[in-house]
Amino acid sequence: MGTLYEAARKRIRKLILEIYPEAHIATAYLEKLYQLIEKHMQDVACSLSKWDQTDTVLITYGGSISRKGEKPLQTLNAFLNKELRDEIRCVHILPFFPYSSDDGFSVIDRLQVDPELGSWKDLHNIRQDFDLMADLVINPVSSRHQWFQNYLRDLSPGKDLFIEKDPATDFSMVTRPRSTPLLTQFQTSKGERHVWTTFSSDQIDLDFSNPRVLYEMLRDLFFYINQGIRIIRLDAIAYLWKEVGTTCIHLPQTHRLVKLIRELAELINPDTVILTETNVPEGENLSYFGPNYDEAHMIYQFPLPPLMLHALHTQDAGKLARWARSIPETDEEATFLNFTASHDGISLRPAEGIIPEEELHQMVEQIRGFGGYVSTRSNPDGSQTPCEIHITWFDAMKGTGKGADNLQKERFLCSQTIMMAMKGIPAFYIHSLTATENDHEGVADTGKLRSINRKKWRWEDLEKRLNEEHHPAHHIFREMKRLIRIRTEQPAFHPNAGQTIMDAGASFFAFQRNHESGDTIWCISNVTDQPRQLDLPPSIFAESASGDAHPLKDLIGGGQHRPDHTLRLWPYQTVWLKKSSGQQKKPGQDACR
Repeated sequence: MGTLYEAARKRIRKLILEIYPEAHIATAYLEKLYQLIEKHMQDVACSLSKWDQTDTVLITYGGSISRKGEKPLQTLNAFLNKELRDEIRCVHILPFFPYSSDDGFSVIDRLQVDPELGSWKDLHNIRQDFDLMADLVINPVSSRHQWFQNYLRDLSPGKDLFIEKDPATDFSMVTRPRSTPLLTQFQTSKGERHVWTTFSSDQIDLDFSNPRVLYEMLRDLFFYINQGIRIIRLDAIAYLWKEVGTTCIHLPQTHRLVKLIRELAELINPDTVILTETNVPEGENLSYFGPNYDEAHMIYQFPLPPLMLHALHTQDAGKLARWARSIPETDEEATFLNFTASHDGISLRPAEGIIPEEELHQMVEQIRGFGGYVSTRSNPDGSQTPCEIHITWFDAMKGTGKGADNLQKERFLCSQTIMMAMKGIPAFYIHSLTATENDHEGVADTGKLRSINRKKWRWEDLEKRLNEEHHPAHHIFREMKRLIRIRTEQPAFHPNAGQTIMDAGASFFAFQRNHESGDTIWCISNVTDQPRQLDLPPSIFAESASGDAHPLKDLIGGGQHRPDHTLRLWPYQTVWLKKSSGQQKKPGQDACR
């Protein structure tokens, strides 16, 4: 451990000096940082690989399900163990801390669990059977956070942790993720001050140019890791570093901080995974892997939801396929988090330059017809551009550009089989698994469009719909679980297994996944509302020693397909055609220190 740690000290010092070039400032914090690392380092054995095909993620709020007489985190644990123990490997519980706004992302205390939800003990109980993912809400704190309350009174810690600016400053270059004012006026013990607030007047940005902020944030990070949280999600990390006269997004210091966080997290526990949340156009999003894949271990596949929606609404997979061909290769410690729905809306920014503006507007109008809402952003000329769609994914599948039809379940399942078969780790939002409809009552109660996809279920109501044989949610839930179980048994669906997009025409989205063991699966989906047929190329059929071609088995439907057969698919049907050679390699264990 000594040699490894000495080498790590040098890497840490180099990164700190790149972030804080003034050596006297950096040096003052380095020794404290080394001591903090030593205090939290775990001597553990780690897997040779950070993930495999058994990795799946459930995204949920801690309070998504409630039952009388117990805390919501206890209810969530009961639901997970009763319904999803064999399908879900990791649970992303969205911010579970005391908060003042933004459904948890305006954090009052990062080290406490919201008592309305439960306790750290309840989280530890979930961790007995599932990996945990949690948010490090790294950019802002709540206006009710003790640091900011101290700032208002000119006390420490706090008085030097935030960013004051003159409102007359030219902020025209600053990239704005929301339409709220960049600065918010507060009355302090020193008079009126204008403070940087990227996301809302209740979410106060921290000043990372002060290394004390970084030290405090790392202390929280190490605490999470020692609580058994395996995946750390860096929320809105792109906006971390502020520098007037720049865009204040994706700055070099931000990338160096991500690299440092990864380095330190792996020192504390080598199995830790760093996930960056950067809802931006694709090239900017991909930059968070780092030029040498030494920043984030995992990034969201943000273009996938709008492109999937476009393919299924237009019944044309062309743009989805062209984008998928551009997905870069990754190394063994870098992968994507694939998803179609999350707690936020369906962002359209990642589709910029891929889906023409006219087609985006047509898709937006169709979503309105299915009961959804649309947020817009202002352009310099005063015009409005759609930026986010608000709808449950199940209701987004109600129809096509021609309107609603009776193929909602089939279309929904098509979207999920495509998503979970693609290169990366699949993540399922709880309201997709449960086929939840638009929650218009929630929007009316909160006044927030995103509430349409944040319904809070009572246990008895949720269980009733999942067990009622004729309810669409019953079929969706059972079939999704079956598909996930099939997927987890296939080495070809390893997150880093190869992926080749096939040219199968506009009606099909087709790709090949192949594992180094020799296992290969062809994933072919009909993205239209009509039966379609496809002639499979003879090259995909394995030949025996006698020269005869072996049939391919459909892992989903159970049938077989031979070289002389035309593949016929019903509307929105997907097949996973499998051939296998060689034996599956089992992940091993090795001592990391």
